[in-house]
Amino acid sequence: MAATNDSQTIEEATTGMESAPDQKTRRYDRQLRLWAKSGQAALESTHILVLSSSSTSTSVLKNLVLPGIGQFTILDRTITSPSDAGNNFFLEGQDSVGKPRAEEAVRLLLELNDGVKGHSIVNKDVKEVLGTEDGVEWLKGTFSLVIAHNLEKGALDQLSDVLWKDAKSPPLVVIRSAGFLAEVFIQFHEHAVIDSHLDTTPSLRIDKPFPALLKHSLEIDFENMDVTDHGHVPYVYILVRVLEEWKQAHGGNPPKTSDEKKEFKAIISKMRKKADEENFEEAEAQAFKCWSSTVVPYDIKSLFGAENVAPHTKPFHLLLKALEVYTTTVEPYTLPLSATLPDMKASTGQYVEIQRLYKDRAVEERDTFKAILDKIIAEQGEDASLIDDEVIDDFVKNSHILRLLKGKKWGALDQDKEKLAEAAASEESSKQLGIHLALSALSSLQAKRQEAEFAPTLEELTAEAKAILPEGVELPDEHFDNAIGEAARSPTADLPNTAAFLGGVVAQETIKMITKQYVPIDGYCTIDLVETWSGVL
Repeated sequence: MAATNDSQTIEEATTGMESAPDQKTRRYDRQLRLWAKSGQAALESTHILVLSSSSTSTSVLKNLVLPGIGQFTILDRTITSPSDAGNNFFLEGQDSVGKPRAEEAVRLLLELNDGVKGHSIVNKDVKEVLGTEDGVEWLKGTFSLVIAHNLEKGALDQLSDVLWKDAKSPPLVVIRSAGFLAEVFIQFHEHAVIDSHLDTTPSLRIDKPFPALLKHSLEIDFENMDVTDHGHVPYVYILVRVLEEWKQAHGGNPPKTSDEKKEFKAIISKMRKKADEENFEEAEAQAFKCWSSTVVPYDIKSLFGAENVAPHTKPFHLLLKALEVYTTTVEPYTLPLSATLPDMKASTGQYVEIQRLYKDRAVEERDTFKAILDKIIAEQGEDASLIDDEVIDDFVKNSHILRLLKGKKWGALDQDKEKLAEAAASEESSKQLGIHLALSALSSLQAKRQEAEFAPTLEELTAEAKAILPEGVELPDEHFDNAIGEAARSPTADLPNTAAFLGGVVAQETIKMITKQYVPIDGYCTIDLVETWSGVL
């Protein structure tokens, strides 16, 4: 693979591209379409700590190195065994046996992408790191995210406690697997997502048209228009025009009853000059937008007033406060207009014109929003440069799909007896709980045994699982029996099939956390590859 200029950022590589895109842009072209320049820049600036060089851990790292994370460090003092060499693609068979597993894995992972830096620490383990104040500060201050696969229960609990005590700590991704069973959990305090990429279209404000849109819609001379042009008028203009005339004839009210709605659609149909005018078909199909009031969605309104629990989400909360003020003080008391328009039947000239109308209005409303934000930032004594214009633009553009996730500490479910009882009684979550209990029992028993050759019996694992549940709550029969059977059959097996699957799942969720785009899993993602099944508890 040819070398690239590592000092060149993705912004530099994709700015002012009048000539053909450079090698770096071509390499990352497909993923740039998923998370854009901002997401790629976030990836390139991240440093991930991985607390294992197992087959699963290296599969995860493979799927992070390829898209170009900045750095990764593997903390693992394990010496490569013959069994490691047989199931880990990032070891060189017998040539790696007897050598530090982390060093071997880092060397081979770096062959995938010469723009990524990798490090290995093979002279200590995570318990030693957590045993000193300097080690704790190094862990909390150096890394963007920590990934732990099948970490010993005592060390995992200690790590979780340390990271949870400080809201500035990086998120912790916990992976547990045994044979064909696995679960993934992300510990974080608070996670804000501006661009969630949810399939929800922003409002076109047909029921509350802005002045320029209303004026243009009313000025269209449908009667004397050429037949070709008539068949290419965007449906937005048609609906705004018909709705305005309807309101004038009905005391300012939109259609309300079923009969009125049918009458409204009939008016649109009668405006056709030809039976096959697709723009009028679109107008009839989208007529519901005329009587569906444009309001602030409940999902967004519920975010107003949310408590800020993590320093890194402070800008998001300031933006939310500005949005709350905007939607309650600026007419028409809804979210700022988005310049994004759906596809519609229209001539090129007509589509460009309606795009211009929406874009101009969106810029006006963005400027109004920014003025409100600037005032809030000043009132709270924050730095005026805390939020840059690009973030403000993204926030306004995606204000209809914002998300704010409140995370939980690893292990909180096992301490919440009421939640466990609810999950055990629910048919919808019994399978997820069965897998979680099987893996929890396995981890707990292994911590107690501390055996080199760990081979628990079904009876021992079942007793350990029952101890997790509150008294009087029964184990979820069939699902638990299947899960505990697999856990007993392969308690320490890191199978290539499971590792490959987890490599994709965990890397995907990690990228969501790093780029702050898309919505990550919220809870325990449980996986059963015997039945090719997954679910969230």
